[in-house]
Amino acid sequence: MPPHAPDSNGEPSKVTVVSDAPVGNGEASKIALVSDIHGNLPAFEAVLAEIDSSDASAIWCLGDLVGYGAQPDECVELASERCDLCLAGNHDLGVLGSIDIADFSPPAATAALWTREQASADTLAFLSRLEPSVEGEAIGLYHASPRDPVWEYVLSTSQAAECMDEMGERVGAIGHSHVALRFTRTESSLSGTGVPAGSELNLSEGRWLLNPGSVGQPRDGDPRAAWILLDLERWTAEWRRTEYSISEAAEAISQAGLPRSLGERLFIGQ
Repeated sequence: MPPHAPDSNGEPSKVTVVSDAPVGNGEASKIALVSDIHGNLPAFEAVLAEIDSSDASAIWCLGDLVGYGAQPDECVELASERCDLCLAGNHDLGVLGSIDIADFSPPAATAALWTREQASADTLAFLSRLEPSVEGEAIGLYHASPRDPVWEYVLSTSQAAECMDEMGERVGAIGHSHVALRFTRTESSLSGTGVPAGSELNLSEGRWLLNPGSVGQPRDGDPRAAWILLDLERWTAEWRRTEYSISEAAEAISQAGLPRSLGERLFIGQ
């Protein structure tokens, strides 16, 4: 399993959010799954351009539009225009004050407070309409996990098995860890591993948890922006990576006065 150092690992918090979140239309068969944009506009724009050149007919975002990066308003505006479905992540909720950021790492807390002060009223209003999980789509959709949509980092097969037990759908998608992963359970086996770019997996049998990795702050050693192209007719998932101007994103972080480490880590994907 790829290494990962969570930013926050406190106990689950109850979240109060408004229910009229952007939701899927139930018709698209090819979905671009994105997650953890984190205010990284160059990465988000590059991924959207690549999605536009693919045959995806809808975009679903698993949360954390803001936090860490220096362009939260621009990323939220793009998400509001382009994403057919969007969840709330723990950083989105932290910026809103819906959850306590005391358990965030110091750089994460600094970025959350900065974003809270800098974000426009439109950005905060959009975030307030999102929920950390959505039911009724072809797959389960959770920011963090089926049993704890806000906080849990699913990084082991034992965790994944327990989460699958909580999940009504055969296939689910999660974000939060910033690591491109897949977990699979059949009648005879249970496995989980990181997924390299370009891998296409057949999801037609067994139970699955898919993590596309992060658009705005990958942590699996590959600094390119990560996402999944999901085909609901063929039941396949292709893990993709997109090059973007990391130096532009890092410079924006520096110019905003945010911790320089938040920009430096982008170059190494950690």
